[in-house]
Formats: sequence, structure tokens, C-alpha cells
Amino acid sequence: MGHLGDGIVDTPDGPLYIPYALPNEIVEVEPDPRHPDRRNLLHVEATSQDRVAPICQHFGTCGGCAVQHWRDDRYRVWKRDLVVAALAQSGLDAPVDDLIDAHGAGRRRAVLHARRATHDVLAVGFAARRAHRIIAIDRCPILAPAMQGTVEAAWAIAEALDPARKPLDIHVTAANEGLDIDVRGSGPLRPVHAAALARIAAEHRLARVTRHGEIVAQTIAPTVAVGRARVGLPPAAFLQPTAAGEAALAELVAAGVNGARSIVDMFCGIGAFALRLAERARVAAADSAEPAIAALARAAAATSGLKPVEAQVRDLFRRPFVAAELARVDAIVFDPPRQGAQVQAQAIAVSRVPVVIAVSCNPATFVQDAGILVEGGYRLTKVTPVDQFRHSPHVEIVARLER
Repeated sequence: MGHLGDGIVDTPDGPLYIPYALPNEIVEVEPDPRHPDRRNLLHVEATSQDRVAPICQHFGTCGGCAVQHWRDDRYRVWKRDLVVAALAQSGLDAPVDDLIDAHGAGRRRAVLHARRATHDVLAVGFAARRAHRIIAIDRCPILAPAMQGTVEAAWAIAEALDPARKPLDIHVTAANEGLDIDVRGSGPLRPVHAAALARIAAEHRLARVTRHGEIVAQTIAPTVAVGRARVGLPPAAFLQPTAAGEAALAELVAAGVNGARSIVDMFCGIGAFALRLAERARVAAADSAEPAIAALARAAAATSGLKPVEAQVRDLFRRPFVAAELARVDAIVFDPPRQGAQVQAQAIAVSRVPVVIAVSCNPATFVQDAGILVEGGYRLTKVTPVDQFRHSPHVEIVARLER
């Protein structure tokens, strides 16, 4: 199995990648005209004993999931090995814990796409695998119960905005008060469309509907719980995809910085780590997203019993924390986006901060940033893979580095 969840066949001309095939199977395939090194699965002639029935009727056409068809124990070994292989290929030596299953109740956020097909048929759903074509869906079993009504609301929104003939991205998040939906790509709304969205919000009992972050209709301001704090949710704000995943990551981060009295949380978002860490330590939190920082600051101010939280808007790619600013810091929490943060890692590497907790959703950029820290004198002492992207090749990592 490849790192994207494709079956791999070795041939004299090089490897061939076959989505939805499993090790030791014999399969009938056809060429993929867009990708010479790939084949499309037509039929499984000899089935692996590790093959199981997928949980979703759209699996195999919808590109959201890659490996619903594999027995769980084999899948878990493969997913942990993605982290092991990334470390080995980069020359990093560290113990890798067992995979933590953090799917929990399921995904609490999703982005559905609405497009017009060639024959002018509206499709609302997820993109096909490695394609821009949209697979229309009527349900998604990996969504949490709190996301109930997501697909129906997305279809209603797409149909209401259809006269504009604009491709739409519909961001849905499960807040404490209900579904929070942000619509992207519609262009400026005409009054008739704004009225239609307000009507849909009422009919589907949505907490809020926004367009590119601007409120169109709001029944109640959506919030999420973070530790003992309650955070007002900015439209389309980043959240860990599952509540169980956020809790697992936060627990690992807290254990990694145990005893620290002064902590810097880099790329903090709305404060999934910062607000929890502030229950026992002073925290400086930074992120480039101004709405997220404002939400974090308001939540910190409104929550009793927290240590001081300094929240600042800061582009850590262009203005990273430097060694002088970190002189009195006991620990750093470092959770960059998928592309990693090479410049900030280089600045940390020349600091004297004793402990760095690195969180990442991309093994390739994790080993890049961790390698910079190791070259700078840190030692990678613990790596824990966390699976909150079940059925996909994505894996989260929490690692502890010591000066």
C-alpha cells in the first residue's frame, strides 16, 4: 500500500498505483489517461482476506475517503507506518507510539462543493478522487451526529443560489448551538438570494449563515467549548476535524509541557491548546488569523481561573519569534499548517527553550521542521501518531523535542 492508500504493483517499467486495491489481490484494471503511472480498478479477481465492506455507498467514486475497504487492524498498522517511514527516510531516530484512534463521534466540520456538470445538472457533494468533478451525495457516514442536516442544508443553499451559476464551496461546522455555514464563491448576494438564505437558515434551524464571513442570517452566535472556556466561533474558522482529535492532541501537548510556567503557542488558531494550557501556565499565543486571535482573547478574558494569556496577530512566516523573545520561555507548542514553517523552525533552533512540542498533520513537513530543530541541538524523544482522519491517508503527529 502506498502512502496515499493506493495499491502498488511493481512492474519492469516502474510502479503502478491502483486506488481501492489491496495487497495480495489480483485485479483487472484499465489505463488512467491523465496519469500514465496509475490504473483504474475495474474488478477484483482474487480478493484479499483483509478486504471489508465499505461503510458508505459513495465510496469508490467520492474522493473523500481512500481506505474504507481495509480491515481495521491492517489499516492501523499502515497508518502508523506512514510516520515511521517519514522519520526513517529523513534520518530521524525516535520511538513511535501506537496509533491513537481519535475519530470519536466523527467529523465536526466539512466543506461541500456545488457545481454545474456538463449537462447542466447541479451536483452537491465532495470532489472525485484526483479530479475536479463533484460526486453528488445524499449522506456521509463519517460526519458526527452533530452534523446532522449538513447535506440537506448544503443542497438547499446550492439550489437557492443556482441562478448565479457560480461554483460554491459550503463550509459547515458543528457548533454548540447548531450548524454554522459559510458560503464561498457566490459573489455579492442580490437581496432575493440573501432572503432565500435567511429562509433556509430558519427552515433548517441553522445557527448562522455567512457569505465570505459576512453575516446573512443568525439565530444565535455559534460557540465551541475549549477546556473550561467557551469560544465564539469566527466564520469558517479552523477547528481540528473531530472533537476527540482535539482532545487527544491537547492531552498530549499538555503532558509534553508539564511543569512549564511560561509557554508560547505558535499558530494557535482559536486557542485549542492555549486556552487549556492557560489553566496552569502563562501563555503567549500567536496566529496570522485576526478573527481567531480576537475570539481567543475574548474567551480568555471571559473565563475565570486562567493564567494570563497574551494573544497577538502575527504572521509567523514573515515575522517569526526570535531567540531573544524566547529567552524566558519554558516550552513552545508549534502547530503550523500543512506546508510546515521552516523559517520559524530555524528561529526556534537557535533559541535555548528547553522543550518544543511539535504538532503536525503532514509527516513530510513535520520531518523537515523537526530535522531543523535536531540540527540545532534538539533531540526527538517521543512521537505519537493520532488518527482523526479515519479512512484517509492523513495522519496527525505530536512530538516532543528536548534541548
